[in-house]
Amino acid sequence: MDRGFILKEKSGVKYFVIDAFEKTNLVKHCFTTKVGGVSKGYYSGLNLGLHKEDNREDVIENYKIICGILGIEYKHLVASDQVHDNKIYKADKKDLGKGIVRESDIIGIDGLITDVKGVPLITYYADCVPLFFLDPVKKSIGTSHAGWKGSVLKIGQETVFRMKKEFGTKPEDLLVGIGPSIGPCCYEVDEPVISRVIEAFPSLWQKLVIDRGNGKWDLNLWETNALQLEEIGVRRENIFVSGICTSCSKELLFSHRRDKGKTGSLAAIIQLI
Repeated sequence: MDRGFILKEKSGVKYFVIDAFEKTNLVKHCFTTKVGGVSKGYYSGLNLGLHKEDNREDVIENYKIICGILGIEYKHLVASDQVHDNKIYKADKKDLGKGIVRESDIIGIDGLITDVKGVPLITYYADCVPLFFLDPVKKSIGTSHAGWKGSVLKIGQETVFRMKKEFGTKPEDLLVGIGPSIGPCCYEVDEPVISRVIEAFPSLWQKLVIDRGNGKWDLNLWETNALQLEEIGVRRENIFVSGICTSCSKELLFSHRRDKGKTGSLAAIIQLI
């Protein structure tokens, strides 16, 4: 299944873009793959995880490669520490390079937003759900990291609420991308996780899971995020779900669960132009 995500290749590097985002001519953006780059071993290819046991010089070279393709200055990327919470940070020019080439004070944050041109935002993944936000009316953007914890804490909704507060964003104007991440085909969870899903989505949770018996369920994180966005007024036709499972896509994508933690990091990158 592919709803609006296009796989591109340039200089031996493969990456995804969201077709609807491209057509606005307002942003440079991508979701990376493992194909391309100079990392080796477990991290072979385009690993962008600076906190892995990879060679730092190789990771920085990977940043130079993907940012060169996008036309973004890698030294300007703004990153947070991603703690599986639902807090959002508004970035601007003062934050350029934080978490990449200089120490970051963006702590306890899983979502980044901005309405400033030339401020590239980056979040990291190896199964969790990348959320991309673009308000073509107010010309503002966001990217949020939604693992199962962030999804039940409704970080997608929190991102929209913060964009509304800061930029005047209307949910019905938003374009949202739900990028490659672990799919319901591969994401088996147990009762403690399901109890949190039920608590967060008391009237919707049965649409989000398949009961496998023996206290195990398959959880659909894509739909968990799509439905919570619809719930607050984002139009379903403006929510683009890649439907691409990281765990299934061994040749293309890193996966923490599939590779038992010995894997690299993918990234969502977006910048207003």
